[in-house]
Amino acid sequence: MFVTKRRFILKTCGTTTPIECIKPLLINVHEFTGFDEVEDVFYSRKNFERPELQKDTYRNFKLEIESLNIIFKGTGVARCLRSSKTDDSWYLYALHPVECFGKEKQNPDQTLEILMTNLDPHVMQIFTKEQSANASQATQDSGISELLPNMKIDNFLFYPCGYSMNGVAKEGHYMTIHITPQQEFSYVSFETNVPQSSYKELILKVLKSFQPEKCVLIMFTNEISPSKSNHKEFKYLTQLGEWQQDSNKTCSLKNHDLTVSFYSKYPS
Repeated sequence: MFVTKRRFILKTCGTTTPIECIKPLLINVHEFTGFDEVEDVFYSRKNFERPELQKDTYRNFKLEIESLNIIFKGTGVARCLRSSKTDDSWYLYALHPVECFGKEKQNPDQTLEILMTNLDPHVMQIFTKEQSANASQATQDSGISELLPNMKIDNFLFYPCGYSMNGVAKEGHYMTIHITPQQEFSYVSFETNVPQSSYKELILKVLKSFQPEKCVLIMFTNEISPSKSNHKEFKYLTQLGEWQQDSNKTCSLKNHDLTVSFYSKYPS
């Protein structure tokens, strides 16, 4: 969880129910800050490996949309972006943002996500108590500490396995990683809002560290972000080391541009 003056970011995993926290959050925000209007909302996830294990609302994205529309009075828009070669898909619900700020008052905004599945079991073994004594060892041995140096890291190694970390830079930018290492459904998510004119090098570092069979790259930027040129670059990143682009999707929201690219490791 990351909290700034005008933004609340919540990353969840497993069978958590994030939609249920929205109403209490809005009440608390109004009570403690006086803010009474939601400027924008982004609710997103990859397709579940085992949707039948989720709570009822979360087994089908249409039900999630219905719940979100009740809260936000039907003012949202939903997207489903799919790979053309695999069964992977990525879902987004976004609010039609209110006209609170002109462009001259906006701050640069960008987010890069890398969602990875079917990961190298030898790498995933690092994120078990059997191999790593503590979270700091796992962070060092996996190379996480070198992905974005100079981050102040708070990490946790679960028993008997599993890992999460949050990192914050002096400038206020963040990085967060969540890892489910079990071979049957291994999954790693990486996210950061550190601005870069090209994310190619960072993406390669992440992919080489975790060695996924498949991954989804997601990037949001607003119009004044120094990272907005990445949308064009992603279109032509048909090869990222051992990973080949299956498909590349783009769309424009009211205040942001979005690119979603699907990659698979070849030969797979």
